[in-house]
Amino acid sequence: MSVDVGRLYEQFGPMVYRRCRFLLRNEEKAMEATQDVFVQVLRRADELEVSAPSSLLYRIATNVSLNRIRTAKRHPEHSDDELLTRIARAPLVEERTLASAMLAKLFGGEKETTATIAVLHLLDGLTLEEVAEEVGMSVSGVRKRLRQLRAHLHELEEAA
Repeated sequence: MSVDVGRLYEQFGPMVYRRCRFLLRNEEKAMEATQDVFVQVLRRADELEVSAPSSLLYRIATNVSLNRIRTAKRHPEHSDDELLTRIARAPLVEERTLASAMLAKLFGGEKETTATIAVLHLLDGLTLEEVAEEVGMSVSGVRKRLRQLRAHLHELEEAA
């Protein structure tokens, strides 16, 4: 069964864009990520199971956005304007740098889906059941990952 990507874009494009914009905090990057989501759907249209298209697109949008964030951290692009803004907001940058370092330590040894679970549950407010469905795990598996993440965070706080 082939997926009608045009219809999905018309119906769910705004939802995907809002999700990407929420995670990326940038309208232009969110638009690019939204396009990437639908390109992925188009490429895999013949093999996708689309019984719940909003859940599928939400999960793809989350993964695309998180991947873009990871890539940006590994390969930062700094324009002159961005550099000036960073200099002007030095205390804020220092706080963000510390937070970024803490997050890198926190998620460094974790599976990639753990970050997705944390975002869906802690930021988006999805229930454990909803998160489990989104990431294809059991509720107890999601609960265990969150418990391990909290324990790891506690260890990092004690070490700091």
